[in-house]
Amino acid sequence: MKIMKTALTTTLLFLSICLFAQPDIIPANHGDITMTPILHATIVLEWNGNTIYVDPYGGAERFTGFTAPDLVLITHKHGDHFNKETLEKLDLSRAELIAPQSVVDELGNLSFGKISSLKNGTEIERQGVKVTAVPMYNLPETDDSRHPKGWGNGYVIELGGKRMYVSGDTEDIDEMRQLKDIDFAFVCMNLPYTMEVGQAASAVLDFKPKVVYPFHFRGRGGVFSDVQEFKRLVNASDNSIEVRIRDWYPKN
Repeated sequence: MKIMKTALTTTLLFLSICLFAQPDIIPANHGDITMTPILHATIVLEWNGNTIYVDPYGGAERFTGFTAPDLVLITHKHGDHFNKETLEKLDLSRAELIAPQSVVDELGNLSFGKISSLKNGTEIERQGVKVTAVPMYNLPETDDSRHPKGWGNGYVIELGGKRMYVSGDTEDIDEMRQLKDIDFAFVCMNLPYTMEVGQAASAVLDFKPKVVYPFHFRGRGGVFSDVQEFKRLVNASDNSIEVRIRDWYPKN
């Protein structure tokens, strides 16, 4: 009876996670890409036998039903991106960590199959997945900035012929505005840590991704940025950019 009860509990947990998650199936070369929003800035990408966790956060139970990661990308060392409590309970034995040195320096007892430190402007390719580190930082650049330039990474991830941009924690910096040929963009917007909705929309209108997901939009005190207003601002100027609003803050 106890075994049956445990199995039922596990099944219900898995089903609850799946019900809240909204995976998008993206047609690509060598098979579809499955993109699943997990929580806040956490994404799981699955493609051609590869599983990629981006900024895993929120507890290991949120990754029930996914295979152990081949790649783990971490943008910077703040706890909602580099979350040791989550990472400690994940199977990282075959995973390669891709992160800035500021994260690598804080790993402690965390054990990955391999560790690769990337600086802004550098890249790495694994099993057909190319990852390029790009800048993320606050404006104006000051000595006491929460996110100084060069300290963390945004990422451009290329897989299956698609280019995906993950912003990390940033403002509407020139390096974002100058991105080219982005198919899918994940763009943050929460004050006072990153940027407000108008800044995010303005930057997106400059680099013109085909699809943009507003994410990382919970700010101080649990206040959420208005993603519908972000969508309105983007599409009022350029209706060709698809704004996809997904549930990045499930109740479970």
